[in-house]
Amino acid sequence: MDTVTELNKSATKAPSTRRKKKLVLVGNPNVGKSVIFNLLTGTYVTVSNYPGTTVEVARGTGKIGQEVYEVIDTPGMYSLFPITEEERVTRTLLLTEKPELVLHVVDAKNLERMLPLTLQLLEAGLPVILAVNMMDEAEAIGRTIDLDALAKALKIPVVGTAAAENRGIEQLKGMVSDYVRKHVA
Repeated sequence: MDTVTELNKSATKAPSTRRKKKLVLVGNPNVGKSVIFNLLTGTYVTVSNYPGTTVEVARGTGKIGQEVYEVIDTPGMYSLFPITEEERVTRTLLLTEKPELVLHVVDAKNLERMLPLTLQLLEAGLPVILAVNMMDEAEAIGRTIDLDALAKALKIPVVGTAAAENRGIEQLKGMVSDYVRKHVA
């Protein structure tokens, strides 16, 4: 039985007035957000246009640890200071939907170009975990990243993933569970 079927069955057994916790995926285009989104949600995905726009936002449901999350895959963005409609939609979503967690997905090969957005997210007071994705591609070109040092410097949880290979996803889920359990009442 797949996770979605289990979630649907449990939802019909006991109605809950508690809203699902929100996990929002953000990052530059082509960093693997959608691959991670699919791994976290399985097959239950709803793609819709953000109200008043033609920009698509994917929403799905996934169980991480003991919690059921609404997982939201946002359009690519480079900055919280929007230039494009996609960036404006992502920024608006982050500020209005009040997620329990923002998962900033970055490309391990281009880390230094992507960290300014991480800093902007933190300065905005958002709860952030950094997923350094495409670690396999970085390793293939001889690049090593000290994830522990990065986590210490940023003062946030950092996980290395190679989502296309499903590598690091269980560690990511564990980090999400730990973070939400410790920081969300």
